[in-house]
Amino acid sequence: MNFLAHIYLSGTDDGVKIGNFMADSIRGRQYENYPTQLRKGIILHRAIDSFTDNHPIYRQSKHRLHEKYGHYSGVIMDIVYDHFLAKNWATYSNELLEDYAQNFYVLLQERFDELTEKTQKILPYMIGRNWLVSYATLEGLEMILFQMDHRTKNRVAMQEAIVEVKTYYTEFEEEFTLFFAELKQFCAEQLIS
Repeated sequence: MNFLAHIYLSGTDDGVKIGNFMADSIRGRQYENYPTQLRKGIILHRAIDSFTDNHPIYRQSKHRLHEKYGHYSGVIMDIVYDHFLAKNWATYSNELLEDYAQNFYVLLQERFDELTEKTQKILPYMIGRNWLVSYATLEGLEMILFQMDHRTKNRVAMQEAIVEVKTYYTEFEEEFTLFFAELKQFCAEQLIS
């Protein structure tokens, strides 16, 4: 799962959302240096990643991309699954995606000093290009894949995966829907434990 799903799966606590959002830039036990709610978000992020990577439905989706994109098939699939969350946002939230994203951007700006340096650096790009909303369209998805490809020094031409996404669009969306229902339940249990 990518940014949008991680934020959404954090529930309503702002600290958990921020911790989950920036968790990729926190290594090992460094999470212990953060306040309780941020720490909870970091731990939730890691649990989501583990659940996702080991889930048979997600692995089935990722397998379609593996031959061409290797290790990066997981990165691509995380972004593609965020596309389906954004595209079908009204199924999962009563709040408009545009409002949800704007509220999150404001939260990050208000609590900027709590963010990791890496997160602080990407924030202007995220807000400027409205990443969370751009996931909702194929054009936005293609743009994000292009940006990710650039960040990984064009190792596998990730933006070309839009061809496979379009080819297997129905299968990917059906798999996402089944998988995400299970992931939501898993996260709800994690948040109350």
